[in-house]
Amino acid sequence: MMSHKAAALLRSRSSAVALIEGAYDWLDRVPYWVLAIPLRLAVATVFWNSAMSHLANWQTTIELFETEYQLPLLPPGLAAYMAVTIEVTTPILLVLGLFTRAAALVLLGMVAVIEVFVYPEAWPTHIQWAAMLLVLLCRGAGSLSMDRLIKRFLSPGA
Repeated sequence: MMSHKAAALLRSRSSAVALIEGAYDWLDRVPYWVLAIPLRLAVATVFWNSAMSHLANWQTTIELFETEYQLPLLPPGLAAYMAVTIEVTTPILLVLGLFTRAAALVLLGMVAVIEVFVYPEAWPTHIQWAAMLLVLLCRGAGSLSMDRLIKRFLSPGA
């Protein structure tokens, strides 16, 4: 026969387990779009800030591509224009949720280039960017996006 104290302990443990399970169930019901918005904004901010830094002093940017960044196969001027173009356009697309998967794929490529050729020691930062971008690539922008509006317009029956 179980003591009164042991029975109370079992009830409190099962209440705690039920509370934890309830919290997990609640978290499982968070809509994806709620998660996608901060992912889109976080990645957009990183690359937008980089673009603004590069555009603030173009001569310094060119010098960085000539000395510190040194990408193989691309002349520094062309590499700088390509990088800044990507850094300006993809954040806008991510914030709007427009062509999100394409923007995420382009940025994943850029992150790979930065990791391999420019700052390999910065992998802890790059893996965070890549993780966020992989979610956006695989799941898209979510329902609060231009992508969703376009999809609805193109397939009204869906």
